[in-house]
Amino acid sequence: MTSYSKGAPVADELAGLAGLLYELGLLKRYRRTGWLVAGVRDPESIADHSFRAAVIASVIAVLEGADPERAAFMSLFHDTQETRTTDVPHLAKRYLTTTPNERVTEDQVRGLPEPVAAMLRGAVGEYEEKTTPEAVCARDADKLECLIQAVEYREQGHQNVQPWIDTSLAALQTPSAKRLADEALRTGSLTWLPRALNGGHAAH
Repeated sequence: MTSYSKGAPVADELAGLAGLLYELGLLKRYRRTGWLVAGVRDPESIADHSFRAAVIASVIAVLEGADPERAAFMSLFHDTQETRTTDVPHLAKRYLTTTPNERVTEDQVRGLPEPVAAMLRGAVGEYEEKTTPEAVCARDADKLECLIQAVEYREQGHQNVQPWIDTSLAALQTPSAKRLADEALRTGSLTWLPRALNGGHAAH
């Protein structure tokens, strides 16, 4: 096996990669703190959010004629900086100066094989620049996932989540995301179950 980057021993690069994988594991343990403000005692993790956001991004992208794989890929990495910053609540951002995500990512990938570092820098940079159709779809997925999660928490008895629904809905850009949001609000988190039990057909 050869080193991917000139001048860096393979062992150092492998150690960096292993460290990154352990670091990203923090996203499975760190919670989405905004839900604590809404009164959710055991809220979803950042990784929980990122997984469904990636799925939603692929759906929105294919409906919008964009690349679903690229949109999902950006969504998968869009909150990876929070291993170092944690999930800063929206209210706190009025009082804190936050480091740009691209800079955090640059620190995270330092010492990694250049192809890996470039891959992560590219995904985060494209997401933050918001200029490609895939980035727009990925950013819509972030908001739509929040909206859907808020609906689920409301169904579980948390009555303070309406601001999360309202702000997420207002931030959506693509027609497909807006239609999906309207449908998610019109139905509910278990509307799919009777259809599944009925072999994919609408229940009568």
